[in-house]
Amino acid sequence: MAEVLAPTPLGPKRNPPGPVVIWNLIRRCNLTCKHCYSISADTHFPGELSRAEIDATMDDLKAFRVPVLILSGGEPLLHPEIFGIAQRAKRLGFYVGLSSNGTLIDERNIDRIAECDFNYVGVSLDGIRETHDRFRRLDGAFEASLCGIRLCRDRGLKIGVRFTMTQDNAHDLPGLLQLVKDEGIDRFYFSHLNYAGRGNKNRKDDAQHQLTRWAMDRLFETCLDDQRNGLVREFTSGNNDADGVYFLHWVRRRFPERAAHVEAKLRQWGGNASGVNVANIDNLGNVHPDTMWWHHTLGNVKTRPFSEIWTDLSDPILAGLKRAPRELKGRCGACAYLAICNGNTRVRAQQLTGDAWAEDPGCYLSDEEVLP
Repeated sequence: MAEVLAPTPLGPKRNPPGPVVIWNLIRRCNLTCKHCYSISADTHFPGELSRAEIDATMDDLKAFRVPVLILSGGEPLLHPEIFGIAQRAKRLGFYVGLSSNGTLIDERNIDRIAECDFNYVGVSLDGIRETHDRFRRLDGAFEASLCGIRLCRDRGLKIGVRFTMTQDNAHDLPGLLQLVKDEGIDRFYFSHLNYAGRGNKNRKDDAQHQLTRWAMDRLFETCLDDQRNGLVREFTSGNNDADGVYFLHWVRRRFPERAAHVEAKLRQWGGNASGVNVANIDNLGNVHPDTMWWHHTLGNVKTRPFSEIWTDLSDPILAGLKRAPRELKGRCGACAYLAICNGNTRVRAQQLTGDAWAEDPGCYLSDEEVLP
């Protein structure tokens, strides 16, 4: 959005030296949320990495030039050594994020959290009060999470809210955007729920696709207002790389004189990075192309370093994700904007059809918007 109002030169494309690693340190969680991808519970899961294995893996990640570690779970604050792990990661020079549900951030541990000097703390909210509590299946969860957010903010930590939209909580999106503004929260992360099974329904009429378009328009307008008013907040969307193409169409309607520049920037960005610039390590040490690929394991860091697993192209999924351009079928293969989207997450197609390279059923754009 900044490029719409104040364009900057394109410059050379710079790929990160290694992938961002989302690391599910622990599967245990104090909540049982409806949309949890790790299917966590408040119990011990055997076979999780020991501290020695975590440290050895961290050393390998550093040598492999991984720039970012996102410490996640389950609820990472339930890991008995979370603070030691985070502090060691910071000493090694990683950008370190904490992905939490926020309910366990309180006056008893905020000093230790602040001492870790996390570069970013992300807290998930599924709506305002009753909606959030219903999704999290815990009365009072919203107030507890909001208290945690405020504690982090007041200690000078960069804090963000993550919102996963469904048909059951979309009505709370405007209220959450207002909350982020009122509370002085640094970042709003909008996550699409990875729907599968939508098939080839008419995308012009599909209720979920129309809801998605409404939500993206709301995000664009909110971000635009911030930029015009000099407010420094970040808005990010995830789990649907069609957002970049939809944004381009929005720019063409609202700022046609900037469309060519924004398109060049989006093509340089390159779209989906699963298996390339994004990786996941789960609580057992299994490596996946990203957090939505838990059903597909590339290897395990207990028996083989991450650096070897990530560069082994004998796995057809990993090889296909790294291929440029990806060899896709159907609408995705024919799409005029493949260089912007890069075929999206691929996991929806794989789960629905068994073919990771089939067209993405989660693309909410019409044929007229994407086909040449």
